[in-house]
Amino acid sequence: MSGAVVRVAAGPQVADAGALTAEAYLADRLVDAGDSYADELRDAERRAREATLLVALVPPGEGDGANDRDDDLVVVGTVTLAPYGTSYAEVAEPGELEVRMLAVAPEARRRGIAELLVSAALREAVARGATRVVLSTLDSMQAAQRLYQRLGFLAVPERDWGHVEVHLRVHTWTPPDAPGALVESATWPPARVVDVDGWRVGLSGGLTRRANSVLPLGTPPDVTETLDRVEKLYAQEGQPSIVRVCRAAPRGLDDLLALRDYEVMSRADVLVRELDGFEPRHGAVRTAAGPVRVSVADKPSDEWLAAWSGSKARLHATGAAAETDDTSLRLARTVLGGAPAIYLTATDATGLVGVIRAAFAEDWVALSCLVVAHGARRRGLGRFLTQRALDEGAQRGAGRAFLQVEAENTAAGALYTALGFQPAERYVYRERR
Repeated sequence: MSGAVVRVAAGPQVADAGALTAEAYLADRLVDAGDSYADELRDAERRAREATLLVALVPPGEGDGANDRDDDLVVVGTVTLAPYGTSYAEVAEPGELEVRMLAVAPEARRRGIAELLVSAALREAVARGATRVVLSTLDSMQAAQRLYQRLGFLAVPERDWGHVEVHLRVHTWTPPDAPGALVESATWPPARVVDVDGWRVGLSGGLTRRANSVLPLGTPPDVTETLDRVEKLYAQEGQPSIVRVCRAAPRGLDDLLALRDYEVMSRADVLVRELDGFEPRHGAVRTAAGPVRVSVADKPSDEWLAAWSGSKARLHATGAAAETDDTSLRLARTVLGGAPAIYLTATDATGLVGVIRAAFAEDWVALSCLVVAHGARRRGLGRFLTQRALDEGAQRGAGRAFLQVEAENTAAGALYTALGFQPAERYVYRERR
């Protein structure tokens, strides 16, 4: 659905989610108006306290919602993610999170809202460290079951359950293996790395957080002292101190950083997919200027770098990288050239209209730097370039692919879900204020 985003419910959205859930269940005749369960469906306030309540939001009028604030948007769908041991978890076992009360407003159906919600629930479950996600469904819910199968859920008949005359089928989803911090770093290496008590301090003149942040591998003898040294090093470079908090980080690091006035700047999901059996898209993509051609090179051209650096890298640039275009391009060539990679360029009759990078480490191919020119958007070019990069990676021997996407970027998440990617890990960048 154009303009739809998924967020954790806040403020009036909570009550709206409760009313919508009851409305949807009544419309589908899953509950009677006088049933006490209808009151439970309306009680989203308790769900928001005990579990994670997600809502799908769209603009109230025309437009794509890109510039709308969340509190200006309308709730059109909701789902609850319940932890084991809460009153909303009916079949969840230790380590699992349970999907409950998926509902979409009748007028918003057949627009992909349910898929957006379930996909977001899976990403949220991974962020919360769940070992599995579980749900129950009725035999009559064939469309829902097709959705669950498409997203990677598997039927587990031995866990089926029910009551009175209702028989519920249990499906589970298990997060795939993530590439890990070292593989990710190998595909996007900083221009310079300084070891501080086993932590890898990236220094690249401020060009992108990935190349200018700390990878905190393991637990040093004194974490506070290590952070002091890290902050001093970044200060000497004229850059802010940025730390990536991920699975490889010491337990409790996120809380310690918050106490030291480190602010969360972004949350990123690592999405992965197997390449075994990947079938590349056949056919062509056209822009208003005509057919699109894609070329592949071992090094990025100046035009390729300018297209990427101008739209993506500079958004997160600090220090030297934010000063001049020439400096930014030089740093971009250094960072991108630090790993084996190929560079895809899409052109039409007007010139360059899109770029993407595919870098290699172990049996992984990492996709990044996807940019589509403004005038060439909404024509399937982003999907086409991603599929082409996956195909090139598979041809060069990669068995698995991964990419990173900001957790709040619902549209990009939907694109990659449609291309078979699944969430494997979430990490956070914290920057000292």
